[in-house]
Amino acid sequence: MKNILVTGGAGFIGSNFIPFFLEKNKDYYVINLDLLTYAGNSDNLKEVEGNARYTFVKGDICDRALVESLFEKFNISGVIHFAAESHVDNSISSPEAFIHTNINGTFTLLDVARRQWMSAPFEVKSEKNGNRFLHVSTDEVYGSLGSEGLFTEATPYAPNSPYSASKASSDLIVRSYFHTYGMNVVTTNCSNNYGPKQHNEKLIPTIIRKALSGQPIPIYGDGLNVRDWLYVLDHGKGIDLAYHKGKAGETYNIGGRNERTNKEIVNTICEILDAKRPRADGKSYKQQITYVKDRAGHDRRYAIDATKIETELVWSADENFESGILKTISWYLGGK
Repeated sequence: MKNILVTGGAGFIGSNFIPFFLEKNKDYYVINLDLLTYAGNSDNLKEVEGNARYTFVKGDICDRALVESLFEKFNISGVIHFAAESHVDNSISSPEAFIHTNINGTFTLLDVARRQWMSAPFEVKSEKNGNRFLHVSTDEVYGSLGSEGLFTEATPYAPNSPYSASKASSDLIVRSYFHTYGMNVVTTNCSNNYGPKQHNEKLIPTIIRKALSGQPIPIYGDGLNVRDWLYVLDHGKGIDLAYHKGKAGETYNIGGRNERTNKEIVNTICEILDAKRPRADGKSYKQQITYVKDRAGHDRRYAIDATKIETELVWSADENFESGILKTISWYLGGK
């Protein structure tokens, strides 16, 4: 049995990943370390609470003594690192938490893993061969695209928010541990995730929640900001592949090839809700759409070229946006 540490597993992406990972990989024991801040919810993992190959630990990834104790107690052979502050609006109003968690937390995990697994630079302890650290990051580290082009793994970093700057910093620390110490690390950068269990503050849950409650549905600026949307379970499958088959020191971009403007997203969701749960007055939920002042430093467009992971690791998204958004809305309507 291999013991793997998953950080931030009670958050949106982690809580979708852990049940999938446990079901797919019967030879793994998962230790989930999560501080359960506002974005983490233990209810997200009810389906694995009784699993004999799963343990939850409430704690901070910046707590070095705790992280060291978990590595020693469980003889950790791998890390999949989701834990991060991730809401851009919050990073604009309170950037300190993003620097603390995303940079210092990643460093703590990496450095503990290095000392546990390696005896010296480029010298892995004999019983630690194959141990791996996978760092989950975002396409926002690349900055903003024009109307054409795609982010590739070679795109220069140009983060524009405190959130993306903190994630870019953590990516570079991970990179340095490969080049300086020869540590077995892999980084993934994903496009916008959506699906079940996402926190209410994010765009798609906000649209659904505001629509059903009869409140104005807020859309930043002109609504023409473009994002590439990736169904959360497709992301999890890509992470699993990168962890098991990715090349040490490499980065893999995971994107859904589903570019949509925010205006297209809100209109699609309103149309589906009109059909699945019509308003009592018979009018469309689109009447609740309200355009509000744009976010500071709002990147215009993100889009990922996923060719590398598609060709080298034979990954592809199972969901397009049309199928994924139907599953997502059904979950929020109670078909969980």
